[in-house]
Amino acid sequence: MENVTKRTYLSKFVGINASDINYSAGRYDPSAKPPFDIGFEGVGEIVALGLTASANYTVGQSVAYMSGGSFAEYTVVPTKNAIMVPSSKPEYITFLVSGATAYISLKELGSLSEGETVLVTAAAGGTGQFAVQLAKKAKCHVLGTCSSDEKAGFLKTIGCDRPINYKKENIATVLKKECPRGVDVIYESVGGDIFDLAVNNMAVKGRLIVIGFISGYQTLTGLKAIKGGTLPAKLLQKSASVRGFFLLHFHSHYQEALKQLLAMFEKGELACEVDCGDMSPEGRFIGLESVFRAVDYMYTGKNIGKVVVELPPCVSSKL
Repeated sequence: MENVTKRTYLSKFVGINASDINYSAGRYDPSAKPPFDIGFEGVGEIVALGLTASANYTVGQSVAYMSGGSFAEYTVVPTKNAIMVPSSKPEYITFLVSGATAYISLKELGSLSEGETVLVTAAAGGTGQFAVQLAKKAKCHVLGTCSSDEKAGFLKTIGCDRPINYKKENIATVLKKECPRGVDVIYESVGGDIFDLAVNNMAVKGRLIVIGFISGYQTLTGLKAIKGGTLPAKLLQKSASVRGFFLLHFHSHYQEALKQLLAMFEKGELACEVDCGDMSPEGRFIGLESVFRAVDYMYTGKNIGKVVVELPPCVSSKL
């Protein structure tokens, strides 16, 4: 094995992220030329160990890992990119990108205080579900946007005080009526018009955390225009701030975030909803060939929770 600190895993589930199409389009690394491996995360079992890794791990143990090229039946990952988990349940994938993003960004950039109002956009999605729950744990009043009554119902089960189904209600109208002084913290992942709406509804000293802008990812540039011309004045008038969050820039906080998320989950204090596509027209997402269906499913807004793909055992492997 090329690096003795690496382990080889048999993947059982891999996670789907909105940024998968950004990576595959070369936006994260313009120097990368196809073909290259894609996928960010997975959960599975150890099937082989490097020499150093064998001192602390054994074949057959379950691990969750975040590493480029995770869309594979078998993957070789440095030990520093993986954590031990009790089993290879797909729920453990939810912490690696989605959960960690919510935990670290809200803690480091959101600075939540009891009694504050928090708005989570795309609240019933992979990372939104964590933002809702963590904000509630901080004793905040939480509003969450979603696109269906089913999603609104799910949000209520995880503690969201005010789900907003934007297919039936106007978000701006709801915010102006129910949050007249503005929103203290906004966890924003949609971009475009929703970003503009968020800016216009910030409270004095409000914090808008940008963790993505999925509405623009399928465009040629990966971006969707915003009305940013008056942004400096709007921020100044309210002493407000807009902060960007990219998980890899917060590496020093990552292990602690995973530790806390895992502890809450094991105590039954955190819901980790996964969507394996059982309700999709073509059925459950099984095998690497279904990754493209899973991505499309997410971009059409059908998922509740984290989208994952199940990988059946690779019977032809010689490992």
